[in-house]
Amino acid sequence: MGEALTTLVLVALGGALGSVARVLVAKAVATRLGDSFPWGTLIVNVSGALLIGALLPLLAEIRNVVVSGSGSPAVALLIVGLVGSYTTVSSFSLQTFALMEEGAWRAAIANLLASVALCLGAVFVASKAVAVLTGMI
Repeated sequence: MGEALTTLVLVALGGALGSVARVLVAKAVATRLGDSFPWGTLIVNVSGALLIGALLPLLAEIRNVVVSGSGSPAVALLIVGLVGSYTTVSSFSLQTFALMEEGAWRAAIANLLASVALCLGAVFVASKAVAVLTGMI
């Protein structure tokens, strides 16, 4: 199998796993916390940010993927496939827009601010924690 085909298979495998995990986590959270606020999507996105932050110091070439779109098999499987399909900016955007259309402006703004702040914070905290734990810092 050629390198390009191997990469596509790894992305597809990671994508299948990530999308199933997203549905399971979001449903579990909605069952526990209700669906009046998009808690499931928020939890999925923050936990995905934690995961990508934890992988960041371990897979140094992650930063290159953003620029070039290429990377190792681990990046194809874990970052592009798994985390890429697990996190869900499209659902976040749709749910925030729905809150706005319903006139629930406070909830829409809270979702926007919480999602951005918590996801960026999760990447930062996880990347630093893993770097410290692995002796990279």
